[in-house]
Amino acid sequence: MRGMTRRTLFQAAAAGAAVAALPVGPAVAGAGRARPEEAASYRAAYHFTVPDQWKNDPQKPIWIDGEYHYYYLYNADYLAGKVGTAWRLATSTDLVSFQDRGIAVPKHTTPNEDVWSGCPVVDVDDTAGFGPGAVVVIATQAPGGTQAQYLWYSTDGGHSFTNHGTAPVLPNPGVKDFRDPKLVRDEEHERWVMLLTENAKVGIYHSRDLKEWTYASGFVKEGIGALECPDLFRITGADSVTKWVLGVSANGKSAGLPNTYAYWIGGFDGTAFVPDAAEPQWLDHGFDWYGAVTWEKHGEDGSVDPAVRYAMGWMNNWDYPNNTPTIESDGFNGTDSIVREITLRRTDSGAHFLASRPVAALANNASRTVDLGDLSVNGALTLDYTGTAYELTTTISWEDLTNCGIQLRRSNDGSRHIDVGVHGDYAYVSRRGVANPDTSGKWQESKTPFDATAKKARLRVLVDRTTVEAFFDDGRYTHSMQAFPSLADTGLALFTVGGAAVFENTVIREFSV
Repeated sequence: MRGMTRRTLFQAAAAGAAVAALPVGPAVAGAGRARPEEAASYRAAYHFTVPDQWKNDPQKPIWIDGEYHYYYLYNADYLAGKVGTAWRLATSTDLVSFQDRGIAVPKHTTPNEDVWSGCPVVDVDDTAGFGPGAVVVIATQAPGGTQAQYLWYSTDGGHSFTNHGTAPVLPNPGVKDFRDPKLVRDEEHERWVMLLTENAKVGIYHSRDLKEWTYASGFVKEGIGALECPDLFRITGADSVTKWVLGVSANGKSAGLPNTYAYWIGGFDGTAFVPDAAEPQWLDHGFDWYGAVTWEKHGEDGSVDPAVRYAMGWMNNWDYPNNTPTIESDGFNGTDSIVREITLRRTDSGAHFLASRPVAALANNASRTVDLGDLSVNGALTLDYTGTAYELTTTISWEDLTNCGIQLRRSNDGSRHIDVGVHGDYAYVSRRGVANPDTSGKWQESKTPFDATAKKARLRVLVDRTTVEAFFDDGRYTHSMQAFPSLADTGLALFTVGGAAVFENTVIREFSV
Protein backbone atom coordinates (compact mmCIF):
# COMPACT_ATOMS: atom_id res chain seq x y z
CA MET A 1 0.00 0.00 0.00
CA ARG A 2 1.00 3.61 -0.34
CA GLY A 3 2.90 5.37 2.40
CA MET A 4 1.61 8.13 4.65
CA THR A 5 0.64 11.20 2.63
CA ARG A 6 -0.45 13.96 4.97
CA ARG A 7 -1.08 14.95 8.57
CA THR A 8 -3.86 16.82 10.38
CA LEU A 9 -4.47 17.01 14.12
CA PHE A 10 -7.08 15.00 15.99
CA GLN A 11 -10.40 16.72 16.37
CA ALA A 12 -11.75 15.55 19.70
CA ALA A 13 -15.47 15.28 19.15
CA ALA A 14 -17.85 12.36 19.28
CA ALA A 15 -19.44 11.72 15.91
CA GLY A 16 -23.20 11.48 16.25
CA ALA A 17 -25.35 12.00 19.30
CA ALA A 18 -24.46 10.40 22.61
CA VAL A 19 -26.31 7.17 23.36
CA ALA A 20 -28.90 7.54 26.07
CA ALA A 21 -28.12 5.78 29.31
CA LEU A 22 -29.93 2.54 30.01
CA PRO A 23 -31.49 1.96 33.42
CA VAL A 24 -28.79 1.35 35.98
CA GLY A 25 -29.02 -1.77 38.14
CA PRO A 26 -27.13 -2.69 41.29
CA ALA A 27 -23.36 -3.06 41.11
CA VAL A 28 -21.76 -6.48 41.21
CA ALA A 29 -19.21 -6.64 44.01
CA GLY A 30 -15.80 -8.27 43.99
CA ALA A 31 -14.24 -7.02 40.76
CA GLY A 32 -12.16 -4.26 42.28
CA ARG A 33 -11.00 -0.98 40.81
CA ALA A 34 -8.54 -0.01 38.11
CA ARG A 35 -5.09 1.14 39.16
CA PRO A 36 -4.41 4.86 38.51
CA GLU A 37 -1.48 4.11 36.18
CA GLU A 38 -3.84 2.36 33.76
CA ALA A 39 -5.06 5.75 32.58
CA ALA A 40 -1.64 7.43 32.24
CA SER A 41 -1.87 7.84 28.45
CA TYR A 42 -3.71 6.80 25.33
CA ARG A 43 -0.98 4.32 24.32
CA ALA A 44 -2.35 0.79 24.11
CA ALA A 45 -1.51 -1.50 27.02
CA TYR A 46 -1.26 -4.78 25.09
CA HIS A 47 -1.58 -3.98 21.37
CA PHE A 48 1.43 -3.26 19.19
CA THR A 49 2.06 0.46 18.78
CA VAL A 50 4.79 2.31 16.91
CA PRO A 51 7.41 3.72 19.34
CA ASP A 52 7.00 7.23 17.91
CA GLN A 53 5.81 9.16 14.86
CA TRP A 54 3.75 7.12 12.33
CA LYS A 55 3.07 3.58 11.15
CA ASN A 56 0.62 2.07 8.71
CA ASP A 57 0.80 -1.25 6.82
CA PRO A 58 2.03 -4.41 8.54
CA GLN A 59 4.31 -6.55 6.36
CA LYS A 60 4.11 -10.34 6.55
CA PRO A 61 6.23 -11.53 9.55
CA ILE A 62 8.86 -14.20 8.91
CA TRP A 63 10.38 -16.81 11.24
CA ILE A 64 14.14 -16.54 11.88
CA ASP A 65 16.08 -18.30 14.67
CA GLY A 66 13.07 -18.78 16.94
CA GLU A 67 11.64 -15.29 16.51
CA TYR A 68 9.02 -13.67 14.34
CA HIS A 69 10.47 -10.70 12.46
CA TYR A 70 7.72 -8.15 11.94
CA TYR A 71 8.28 -5.24 9.56
CA TYR A 72 5.94 -2.30 9.08
CA LEU A 73 5.78 1.00 7.20
CA TYR A 74 7.25 3.78 9.34
CA ASN A 75 7.64 7.54 8.86
CA ALA A 76 10.18 9.15 11.19
CA ASP A 77 9.20 12.64 9.94
CA TYR A 78 5.45 12.44 10.50
CA LEU A 79 5.21 15.02 13.29
CA ALA A 80 7.25 17.44 11.17
CA GLY A 81 4.65 17.12 8.42
CA LYS A 82 6.95 15.33 5.98
CA VAL A 83 5.92 12.28 3.96
CA GLY A 84 7.65 9.00 3.16
CA THR A 85 7.95 5.53 4.66
CA ALA A 86 10.72 3.08 5.51
CA TRP A 87 10.48 -0.44 6.90
CA ARG A 88 10.97 -0.69 10.67
CA LEU A 89 11.54 -4.02 12.43
CA ALA A 90 10.21 -5.50 15.66
CA THR A 91 10.76 -9.07 16.85
CA SER A 92 8.64 -11.35 19.02
CA THR A 93 8.62 -14.92 20.28
CA ASP A 94 4.96 -14.98 21.36
CA LEU A 95 3.32 -12.35 19.07
CA VAL A 96 2.07 -10.45 22.11
CA SER A 97 5.17 -8.58 23.28
CA PHE A 98 7.55 -7.08 20.70
CA GLN A 99 11.10 -5.69 20.80
CA ASP A 100 11.88 -2.70 18.61
CA ARG A 101 14.90 -3.30 16.34
CA GLY A 102 14.97 -0.02 14.43
CA ILE A 103 15.01 0.76 10.70
CA ALA A 104 15.65 -2.22 8.43
CA VAL A 105 14.86 -0.92 4.94
CA PRO A 106 15.51 2.85 4.81
CA LYS A 107 13.67 5.45 2.78
CA HIS A 108 15.12 8.05 0.44
CA THR A 109 18.50 6.28 0.11
CA THR A 110 18.13 5.50 -3.60
CA PRO A 111 16.67 7.51 -6.49
CA ASN A 112 13.56 5.34 -6.12
CA GLU A 113 12.42 7.29 -3.03
CA ASP A 114 10.14 5.72 -0.37
CA VAL A 115 9.79 2.02 0.32
CA TRP A 116 6.11 1.03 0.30
CA SER A 117 4.46 -2.30 1.07
CA GLY A 118 5.93 -5.59 -0.08
CA CYS A 119 6.95 -8.94 1.30
CA PRO A 120 10.02 -10.50 2.97
CA VAL A 121 10.98 -14.14 2.50
CA VAL A 122 13.78 -16.34 3.81
CA ASP A 123 15.58 -17.72 0.76
CA VAL A 124 16.55 -21.04 2.33
CA ASP A 125 17.83 -22.61 -0.90
CA ASP A 126 19.71 -19.53 -2.15
CA THR A 127 17.57 -19.17 -5.26
CA ALA A 128 18.50 -15.46 -5.56
CA GLY A 129 22.24 -15.94 -5.06
CA PHE A 130 22.68 -13.87 -1.91
CA GLY A 131 23.50 -16.93 0.20
CA PRO A 132 21.44 -19.68 1.87
CA GLY A 133 19.05 -18.16 4.39
CA ALA A 134 19.37 -14.61 3.07
CA VAL A 135 16.26 -12.50 3.62
CA VAL A 136 14.91 -11.02 0.40
CA VAL A 137 12.37 -8.22 0.29
CA ILE A 138 10.47 -7.19 -2.81
CA ALA A 139 8.64 -3.92 -2.23
CA THR A 140 6.92 -1.22 -4.23
CA GLN A 141 8.72 2.05 -4.86
CA ALA A 142 7.35 4.83 -7.04
CA PRO A 143 10.01 7.17 -8.44
CA GLY A 144 8.29 9.98 -10.27
CA GLY A 145 4.93 8.44 -9.34
CA THR A 146 5.46 5.24 -11.36
CA GLN A 147 4.90 2.17 -9.20
CA ALA A 148 7.25 -0.77 -9.75
CA GLN A 149 8.79 -3.61 -7.72
CA TYR A 150 12.32 -3.42 -6.32
CA LEU A 151 14.51 -5.93 -4.50
CA TRP A 152 16.38 -5.52 -1.22
CA TYR A 153 18.37 -8.25 0.55
CA SER A 154 19.82 -8.97 3.98
CA THR A 155 22.64 -11.27 5.06
CA ASP A 156 22.45 -10.42 8.78
CA GLY A 157 19.19 -12.18 9.63
CA GLY A 158 16.87 -9.48 8.36
CA HIS A 159 18.11 -6.62 10.54
CA SER A 160 19.48 -4.44 7.72
CA PHE A 161 19.01 -4.50 3.96
CA THR A 162 20.93 -3.51 0.85
CA ASN A 163 19.23 -2.51 -2.38
CA HIS A 164 19.88 -4.81 -5.35
CA GLY A 165 20.67 -1.98 -7.71
CA THR A 166 18.21 0.75 -8.60
CA ALA A 167 16.41 -0.94 -11.50
CA PRO A 168 13.08 -2.67 -10.79
CA VAL A 169 12.87 -6.46 -10.87
CA LEU A 170 9.33 -6.02 -12.18
CA PRO A 171 8.88 -2.75 -14.13
CA ASN A 172 5.56 -0.99 -14.50
CA PRO A 173 3.81 -2.04 -17.74
CA GLY A 174 2.12 1.34 -18.09
CA VAL A 175 -0.65 1.28 -15.48
CA LYS A 176 -1.46 3.54 -12.53
CA ASP A 177 -1.87 0.90 -9.81
CA PHE A 178 0.90 -1.70 -9.67
CA ARG A 179 1.85 -2.39 -6.09
CA ASP A 180 2.01 -4.41 -2.87
CA PRO A 181 3.87 -7.59 -3.94
CA LYS A 182 3.24 -10.73 -1.88
CA LEU A 183 5.60 -13.70 -2.26
CA VAL A 184 4.70 -17.38 -1.91
CA ARG A 185 7.06 -20.34 -2.33
CA ASP A 186 5.66 -22.99 -4.68
CA GLU A 187 7.72 -26.06 -3.78
CA GLU A 188 5.79 -28.33 -6.11
CA HIS A 189 6.96 -26.36 -9.15
CA GLU A 190 10.25 -25.16 -7.57
CA ARG A 191 9.51 -21.49 -8.15
CA TRP A 192 8.31 -18.32 -6.49
CA VAL A 193 4.85 -16.85 -6.96
CA MET A 194 4.21 -13.12 -6.68
CA LEU A 195 0.79 -11.55 -6.23
CA LEU A 196 0.44 -7.89 -7.19
CA THR A 197 -2.56 -5.58 -6.92
CA GLU A 198 -3.35 -3.80 -10.18
CA ASN A 199 -6.50 -1.79 -9.43
CA ALA A 200 -9.35 -4.33 -9.72
CA LYS A 201 -7.01 -7.20 -10.58
CA VAL A 202 -4.59 -9.36 -8.63
CA GLY A 203 -1.78 -10.22 -11.01
CA ILE A 204 0.05 -13.54 -10.52
CA TYR A 205 3.70 -13.85 -11.59
CA HIS A 206 6.38 -16.58 -11.57
CA SER A 207 10.13 -16.53 -10.91
CA ARG A 208 12.92 -19.02 -10.27
CA ASP A 209 15.32 -16.54 -8.67
CA LEU A 210 13.21 -13.65 -7.26
CA LYS A 211 14.89 -11.35 -9.81
CA GLU A 212 13.20 -12.11 -13.14
CA TRP A 213 9.42 -12.38 -13.27
CA THR A 214 6.90 -13.49 -15.89
CA TYR A 215 3.15 -12.93 -15.91
CA ALA A 216 1.08 -16.08 -15.26
CA SER A 217 -2.57 -15.05 -14.75
CA GLY A 218 -4.93 -12.57 -13.14
CA PHE A 219 -7.86 -12.61 -10.73
CA VAL A 220 -10.35 -9.77 -11.24
CA LYS A 221 -12.94 -8.36 -8.83
CA GLU A 222 -14.81 -5.15 -9.64
CA GLY A 223 -16.97 -3.14 -7.28
CA ILE A 224 -14.89 -3.04 -4.09
CA GLY A 225 -12.48 -0.26 -4.99
CA ALA A 226 -8.80 -0.49 -5.84
CA LEU A 227 -7.48 -3.74 -4.39
CA GLU A 228 -4.45 -3.55 -2.10
CA CYS A 229 -2.15 -5.80 -0.05
CA PRO A 230 -2.88 -9.21 -1.65
CA ASP A 231 -2.52 -12.50 0.19
CA LEU A 232 -2.45 -16.18 -0.79
CA PHE A 233 -2.13 -19.22 1.45
CA ARG A 234 -3.18 -22.83 1.97
CA ILE A 235 -4.98 -24.00 5.12
CA THR A 236 -6.47 -27.28 6.35
CA GLY A 237 -9.77 -27.37 8.23
CA ALA A 238 -10.97 -29.55 11.08
CA ASP A 239 -12.75 -31.64 8.43
CA SER A 240 -9.28 -32.42 6.95
CA VAL A 241 -10.16 -30.51 3.77
CA THR A 242 -7.35 -28.29 2.46
CA LYS A 243 -8.26 -25.10 0.63
CA TRP A 244 -6.47 -22.12 -0.85
CA VAL A 245 -7.39 -18.59 0.25
CA LEU A 246 -6.84 -15.42 -1.76
CA GLY A 247 -7.24 -12.19 0.18
CA VAL A 248 -7.02 -8.44 -0.45
CA SER A 249 -7.57 -5.25 1.46
CA ALA A 250 -10.51 -3.54 -0.22
CA ASN A 251 -13.06 -0.78 0.24
CA GLY A 252 -16.57 -2.11 -0.22
CA LYS A 253 -18.34 0.82 1.48
CA SER A 254 -20.04 2.00 -1.70
CA ALA A 255 -21.69 -1.41 -1.97
CA GLY A 256 -22.59 -1.62 1.72
CA LEU A 257 -19.66 -3.94 2.40
CA PRO A 258 -16.71 -3.64 4.78
CA ASN A 259 -13.51 -1.70 4.18
CA THR A 260 -11.19 -4.39 5.51
CA TYR A 261 -9.89 -7.78 4.32
CA ALA A 262 -11.91 -9.53 1.60
CA TYR A 263 -11.16 -13.16 0.86
CA TRP A 264 -12.14 -16.00 -1.43
CA ILE A 265 -11.79 -19.71 -0.66
CA GLY A 266 -10.97 -21.94 -3.61
CA GLY A 267 -8.19 -23.73 -5.47
CA PHE A 268 -4.76 -22.73 -6.80
CA ASP A 269 -2.73 -24.83 -9.24
CA GLY A 270 0.42 -22.70 -9.09
CA THR A 271 -0.71 -20.50 -11.96
CA ALA A 272 -4.35 -19.47 -11.49
CA PHE A 273 -6.69 -19.10 -8.52
CA VAL A 274 -10.27 -20.33 -8.95
CA PRO A 275 -12.75 -19.31 -6.21
CA ASP A 276 -15.53 -21.52 -4.90
CA ALA A 277 -17.87 -18.49 -5.00
CA ALA A 278 -17.73 -15.24 -6.96
CA GLU A 279 -18.41 -12.90 -4.04
CA PRO A 280 -15.86 -12.48 -1.24
CA GLN A 281 -16.26 -13.08 2.45
CA TRP A 282 -14.75 -10.60 4.92
CA LEU A 283 -12.38 -11.39 7.76
CA ASP A 284 -13.47 -8.33 9.72
CA HIS A 285 -16.67 -6.27 9.67
CA GLY A 286 -15.52 -3.32 11.78
CA PHE A 287 -14.18 -0.06 10.39
CA ASP A 288 -10.49 -0.29 11.31
CA TRP A 289 -8.75 -3.50 10.20
CA TYR A 290 -6.90 -2.62 7.01
CA GLY A 291 -3.70 -3.62 5.22
CA ALA A 292 -3.89 -6.96 7.03
CA VAL A 293 -1.35 -9.74 6.61
CA THR A 294 -1.41 -13.44 7.42
CA TRP A 295 1.53 -15.76 8.05
CA GLU A 296 2.52 -19.25 9.14
CA LYS A 297 2.30 -20.54 12.70
CA HIS A 298 5.67 -22.08 13.61
CA GLY A 299 6.42 -24.55 16.38
CA GLU A 300 9.54 -24.22 18.49
CA ASP A 301 11.33 -26.54 16.05
CA GLY A 302 10.28 -24.34 13.12
CA SER A 303 7.61 -26.72 11.84
CA VAL A 304 4.51 -25.14 10.30
CA ASP A 305 0.99 -25.87 11.55
CA PRO A 306 -1.19 -26.43 8.44
CA ALA A 307 -4.43 -25.83 10.37
CA VAL A 308 -3.69 -22.39 11.86
CA ARG A 309 -2.68 -19.11 10.27
CA TYR A 310 -1.78 -15.89 12.12
CA ALA A 311 -3.23 -12.52 11.08
CA MET A 312 -2.86 -8.87 12.08
CA GLY A 313 -4.26 -5.61 10.68
CA TRP A 314 -3.56 -1.88 10.90
CA MET A 315 -6.22 -0.41 13.17
CA ASN A 316 -6.95 2.66 11.12
CA ASN A 317 -8.69 3.69 7.92
CA TRP A 318 -7.70 5.96 5.03
CA ASP A 319 -10.96 7.90 5.52
CA TYR A 320 -9.53 9.43 8.72
CA PRO A 321 -5.88 8.31 9.13
CA ASN A 322 -4.72 11.23 11.25
CA ASN A 323 -7.58 11.58 13.74
CA THR A 324 -6.23 10.19 17.01
CA PRO A 325 -5.52 11.63 20.47
CA THR A 326 -2.26 9.66 20.67
CA ILE A 327 -0.54 12.36 18.62
CA GLU A 328 -0.95 14.99 21.33
CA SER A 329 -0.78 12.69 24.36
CA ASP A 330 2.02 10.33 23.33
CA GLY A 331 3.65 11.61 20.13
CA PHE A 332 2.69 8.75 17.83
CA ASN A 333 0.03 7.54 15.40
CA GLY A 334 -0.03 3.82 14.71
CA THR A 335 -1.71 0.86 16.43
CA ASP A 336 -2.19 -2.71 15.22
CA SER A 337 -4.87 -5.22 16.08
CA ILE A 338 -4.06 -8.08 18.38
CA VAL A 339 -2.57 -11.02 16.49
CA ARG A 340 -5.28 -13.55 15.64
CA GLU A 341 -5.30 -17.24 14.94
CA ILE A 342 -7.22 -18.02 11.76
CA THR A 343 -8.80 -21.42 11.19
CA LEU A 344 -10.86 -22.95 8.38
CA ARG A 345 -14.38 -24.00 9.32
CA ARG A 346 -17.50 -25.14 7.49
CA THR A 347 -21.14 -24.16 7.84
CA ASP A 348 -23.93 -26.72 8.13
CA SER A 349 -24.57 -26.22 4.41
CA GLY A 350 -20.97 -27.15 3.57
CA ALA A 351 -19.54 -23.72 2.71
CA HIS A 352 -16.10 -22.94 4.15
CA PHE A 353 -15.16 -19.75 5.98
CA LEU A 354 -12.32 -18.38 8.10
CA ALA A 355 -12.85 -18.00 11.85
CA SER A 356 -10.78 -15.75 14.13
CA ARG A 357 -9.63 -15.94 17.75
CA PRO A 358 -7.00 -13.98 19.71
CA VAL A 359 -3.55 -15.55 19.69
CA ALA A 360 -3.33 -18.20 22.43
CA ALA A 361 -0.27 -16.60 24.05
CA LEU A 362 -2.35 -13.58 25.04
CA ALA A 363 -3.72 -15.62 27.95
CA ASN A 364 -0.19 -15.87 29.37
CA ASN A 365 -0.14 -12.09 29.75
CA ALA A 366 -3.20 -11.82 31.98
CA SER A 367 -2.22 -9.87 35.08
CA ARG A 368 -5.50 -10.52 36.87
CA THR A 369 -8.62 -12.62 36.29
CA VAL A 370 -12.04 -11.72 37.64
CA ASP A 371 -14.60 -14.54 37.43
CA LEU A 372 -18.12 -13.14 37.82
CA GLY A 373 -19.92 -16.40 37.05
CA ASP A 374 -23.53 -16.24 35.85
CA LEU A 375 -25.30 -12.86 36.04
CA SER A 376 -29.05 -12.34 35.61
CA VAL A 377 -29.89 -9.04 33.90
CA ASN A 378 -33.21 -7.34 33.22
CA GLY A 379 -32.56 -3.75 32.16
CA ALA A 380 -29.00 -2.91 33.14
CA LEU A 381 -26.44 -4.16 35.63
CA THR A 382 -23.46 -1.95 36.41
CA LEU A 383 -20.46 -4.05 37.37
CA ASP A 384 -18.16 -3.09 40.22
CA TYR A 385 -15.25 -2.97 37.80
CA THR A 386 -13.31 -0.25 36.02
CA GLY A 387 -10.53 -0.63 33.52
CA THR A 388 -9.16 0.25 30.10
CA ALA A 389 -7.22 -2.87 29.03
CA TYR A 390 -8.95 -6.23 29.35
CA GLU A 391 -10.81 -9.08 27.73
CA LEU A 392 -14.42 -9.93 28.62
CA THR A 393 -15.96 -13.27 27.71
CA THR A 394 -19.55 -14.29 28.29
CA THR A 395 -22.39 -16.35 26.80
CA ILE A 396 -25.75 -14.57 26.78
CA SER A 397 -28.92 -16.69 26.79
CA TRP A 398 -32.55 -15.54 26.75
CA GLU A 399 -36.11 -16.52 25.93
CA ASP A 400 -37.57 -13.27 24.65
CA LEU A 401 -35.96 -9.84 24.30
CA THR A 402 -35.14 -7.13 21.77
CA ASN A 403 -31.55 -6.20 22.50
CA CYS A 404 -28.75 -7.29 24.81
CA GLY A 405 -25.07 -6.73 25.28
CA ILE A 406 -22.26 -4.90 27.05
CA GLN A 407 -21.54 -1.23 27.67
CA LEU A 408 -17.75 -0.69 27.54
CA ARG A 409 -15.78 2.34 28.77
CA ARG A 410 -18.90 3.67 30.44
CA SER A 411 -18.98 7.12 32.02
CA ASN A 412 -20.07 7.52 35.64
CA ASP A 413 -23.39 9.03 34.63
CA GLY A 414 -24.03 6.37 31.97
CA SER A 415 -24.31 8.85 29.10
CA ARG A 416 -21.16 7.69 27.28
CA HIS A 417 -20.22 4.12 26.33
CA ILE A 418 -19.33 1.73 23.51
CA ASP A 419 -21.96 -0.96 22.93
CA VAL A 420 -21.33 -4.55 21.85
CA GLY A 421 -24.36 -6.78 21.52
CA VAL A 422 -27.13 -8.52 19.59
CA HIS A 423 -30.34 -6.92 18.30
CA GLY A 424 -32.83 -9.22 16.60
CA ASP A 425 -31.13 -10.77 13.59
CA TYR A 426 -27.84 -8.89 13.76
CA ALA A 427 -24.83 -8.49 16.02
CA TYR A 428 -23.24 -5.07 16.32
CA VAL A 429 -20.58 -2.80 17.74
CA SER A 430 -21.56 0.85 18.20
CA ARG A 431 -19.05 3.58 18.99
CA ARG A 432 -21.40 6.53 18.46
CA GLY A 433 -21.60 7.18 22.18
CA VAL A 434 -17.92 8.18 22.52
CA ALA A 435 -15.34 10.27 20.66
CA ASN A 436 -13.96 8.40 17.66
CA PRO A 437 -12.08 9.15 14.42
CA ASP A 438 -15.11 9.26 12.13
CA THR A 439 -16.22 12.90 12.08
CA SER A 440 -18.64 12.21 9.20
CA GLY A 441 -20.99 10.25 11.45
CA LYS A 442 -21.41 7.56 8.77
CA TRP A 443 -19.29 4.79 10.28
CA GLN A 444 -20.54 4.50 13.82
CA GLU A 445 -22.16 1.05 14.07
CA SER A 446 -20.97 -2.14 12.37
CA LYS A 447 -23.31 -5.09 11.88
CA THR A 448 -23.11 -8.79 11.03
CA PRO A 449 -25.83 -11.46 10.63
CA PHE A 450 -27.12 -13.28 13.70
CA ASP A 451 -29.51 -16.23 13.98
CA ALA A 452 -32.33 -14.78 16.07
CA THR A 453 -33.75 -18.24 16.72
CA ALA A 454 -30.59 -19.32 18.56
CA LYS A 455 -31.45 -17.24 21.66
CA LYS A 456 -27.81 -17.54 22.69
CA ALA A 457 -24.77 -15.43 21.80
CA ARG A 458 -21.12 -16.04 22.65
CA LEU A 459 -19.13 -12.82 23.00
CA ARG A 460 -15.41 -12.28 23.38
CA VAL A 461 -14.40 -8.62 23.51
CA LEU A 462 -10.90 -7.13 23.68
CA VAL A 463 -10.75 -3.59 25.06
CA ASP A 464 -7.71 -1.34 25.02
CA ARG A 465 -7.29 2.41 25.43
CA THR A 466 -8.23 3.33 21.87
CA THR A 467 -9.53 0.06 20.39
CA VAL A 468 -12.31 -2.50 20.63
CA GLU A 469 -12.24 -5.94 18.95
CA ALA A 470 -15.37 -8.06 19.27
CA PHE A 471 -15.53 -11.77 18.37
CA PHE A 472 -19.05 -13.18 17.98
CA ASP A 473 -19.94 -16.87 18.13
CA ASP A 474 -16.45 -18.35 18.31
CA GLY A 475 -15.00 -15.90 15.82
CA ARG A 476 -17.43 -16.47 12.95
CA TYR A 477 -17.72 -12.68 12.74
CA THR A 478 -15.28 -10.09 14.06
CA HIS A 479 -15.57 -6.31 14.44
CA SER A 480 -12.46 -4.17 15.00
CA MET A 481 -12.49 -0.42 15.43
CA GLN A 482 -10.98 2.61 17.05
CA ALA A 483 -12.76 4.57 19.76
CA PHE A 484 -11.46 7.35 21.98
CA PRO A 485 -13.37 7.41 25.27
CA SER A 486 -12.29 9.88 27.91
CA LEU A 487 -9.53 8.41 30.07
CA ALA A 488 -11.88 8.93 33.00
CA ASP A 489 -14.57 6.70 31.45
CA THR A 490 -13.65 3.21 32.64
CA GLY A 491 -16.97 1.68 33.71
CA LEU A 492 -18.61 -1.52 32.55
CA ALA A 493 -22.26 -2.62 32.44
CA LEU A 494 -24.42 -5.42 31.06
CA PHE A 495 -27.83 -4.64 29.57
CA THR A 496 -31.02 -6.06 28.07
CA VAL A 497 -33.96 -4.36 26.37
CA GLY A 498 -37.43 -5.90 26.19
CA GLY A 499 -36.72 -8.88 28.40
CA ALA A 500 -34.29 -10.69 30.68
CA ALA A 501 -31.11 -12.66 29.96
CA VAL A 502 -28.42 -14.59 31.77
CA PHE A 503 -24.80 -13.67 31.10
CA GLU A 504 -23.17 -17.04 31.74
CA ASN A 505 -19.53 -17.68 32.65
CA THR A 506 -18.68 -13.98 32.65
CA VAL A 507 -14.92 -13.54 33.01
CA ILE A 508 -12.68 -10.47 32.83
CA ARG A 509 -8.94 -10.81 32.20
CA GLU A 510 -6.73 -7.74 32.54
CA PHE A 511 -3.68 -7.37 30.29
CA SER A 512 -0.49 -5.36 30.44
CA VAL A 513 2.51 -6.19 28.25
